[in-house]
Amino acid sequence: MFPKGGRMSNSRQTIRAGIFGSGFAARFHVEALRKVYGVDVEIVGVYSPTVKNCQTFADQNKLSAFSDMTSLINASDVIHVCTPPSTHEAVGREVLKQDKYVIIEKPFTGYFGPGDPSFSGDSFDRNEGLVQAKKSVQNLLKAEAESQGQICYAENWVYAPGIQKEREILEKTGAQIIWMHGEESHSGSHSPFYGIWSHSGGGSIMGKAVHPLGAVLYLKQIEGMVSQGRPIRPATVSARVHSVTRSEQFKDAGFIKTGYTDTEDFGSMHVVFEDGMFADVFASELVLGGVHNWLEITANNHRTVVNINPNDSMKSFNPKGAQFEDIYVVEKIETKEGWSNVSPDEDWYTGYQSEIQDFYQCALSGTVPQCNSTLAADTILTVYAAYCSAWEHGKEVKIPDHLS
Repeated sequence: MFPKGGRMSNSRQTIRAGIFGSGFAARFHVEALRKVYGVDVEIVGVYSPTVKNCQTFADQNKLSAFSDMTSLINASDVIHVCTPPSTHEAVGREVLKQDKYVIIEKPFTGYFGPGDPSFSGDSFDRNEGLVQAKKSVQNLLKAEAESQGQICYAENWVYAPGIQKEREILEKTGAQIIWMHGEESHSGSHSPFYGIWSHSGGGSIMGKAVHPLGAVLYLKQIEGMVSQGRPIRPATVSARVHSVTRSEQFKDAGFIKTGYTDTEDFGSMHVVFEDGMFADVFASELVLGGVHNWLEITANNHRTVVNINPNDSMKSFNPKGAQFEDIYVVEKIETKEGWSNVSPDEDWYTGYQSEIQDFYQCALSGTVPQCNSTLAADTILTVYAAYCSAWEHGKEVKIPDHLS
């Protein structure tokens, strides 16, 4: 497309975007693309292997529906991978082979079993899962190294305004982060593939903990670049997981999503960094009242609390739920009756808009985004090391280096 470190030629300043996928993630990618400023973006169309869904999505968004992935890649400069994580490696490598930028939604990649129908996430060897997840990470990084394109890792938490403000604090004060703790939880996922390990590569740790985990890894990277000119990497992790809604003791009152096939619905991780400092990350499908996303940073010269969801920038009391039937309040809220923390611009506040803006500015200039393949790699390697730890009831496990 155009060389890394270079810029697009003056003859073509419009960047052509292609959407791979037609679900929840594809929707907010299209919405964010239409708000990009300073870069001319043309959305050339969408491809999804489910023909009906693809056409419906195309019609709803006034886009062209492509009949195959290769045609979409050929027609685009940047591909948005908004499909289940089991597809990410193959699609990402194909896009990079064509020297194009690829935006890969979280989770970056993972281990999804050997393709055997008898595979179960409840019983496979976690050490083998870590080995195979590392191979997948390295395959993507190798494809990127050999490409004129670039991996953009779509971790929206990194771009949330609170996290970016904390980045500024770290850079300007030279702070040392001592401890971070955070959480992403709600009452279940949109995706029909969530809860099936062969599609999702894990449960709450893979699907939700990657968000606060990505943020804490990013902030330690920033601290390291300021203090020593290189990122501070995660060194070890210990973890526990639980499958509450699959337990015989769980009493289903009908509010929390159930039906997970072979994944956990609660997970916690304790990550220790190279410098001895640490972070605690929690994630679950068990929390009512909408998305619960927050991160607290304790440093040697300040303390920061970032409330991504919910936040109280706008509160509304609705005495009758039906009044708000056609009004979007906030993601995954169970009821619109009573008091609600309304998010008037949720995509901006959760970082979706800013991440797409950064990716397209980088695509125009041929530069590396803030949320890149290194952060993606460390996130996945920490996740699968955590699964090894949980399998051993919390034993501390070394996080491998993607370069070794």
